[in-house]
Amino acid sequence: MTPVALVGLMGSGKSTVGALVARATGRTFVDVDVAIRERTGKTVRRLWEEGGEAAYRRLESDAVLQTLRRDDVVLAAPGGVVLDPVVRAALRNAFVVWLRTEPATLAQRVNDDDHRPLLGQHPHAVLAKMADERSGLYEQVADLVVDTDHADAASVAGQVVDRIRDPRFG
Repeated sequence: MTPVALVGLMGSGKSTVGALVARATGRTFVDVDVAIRERTGKTVRRLWEEGGEAAYRRLESDAVLQTLRRDDVVLAAPGGVVLDPVVRAALRNAFVVWLRTEPATLAQRVNDDDHRPLLGQHPHAVLAKMADERSGLYEQVADLVVDTDHADAASVAGQVVDRIRDPRFG
């Protein structure tokens, strides 16, 4: 088996789709945000406040790199991990799916809670800036791009599963 990694901005559906893909393919689902929260006992916001962005990004990167050592996983990667060149290199050993979503759709899906400390008071503007900064990196690592704006999680997961089950899949 090859590990499957779902990448994309917050709100793109990585956790929901990832769980469905894992269930359909008999793999273990790992949501990195949840894994970090379970390991540290702290929310993303709390970790961010205590150590800053750089410290949190190291936790994210370490968790992704550790998870990618397994071949039986579907990984919901945090949106910012593609900023780390070491993680981008490690993703070459996984089947990477970019769940591409327009910032306006993302802004409707997310809210500023403990899980999303970066959004502030203007989620759409923040998400649009992130999309500008990261889209090229997501495209660089992606083996498959699935647009999620007008698709439900089950149909997105179905596209991923179909590709994984394709006999040509590595």
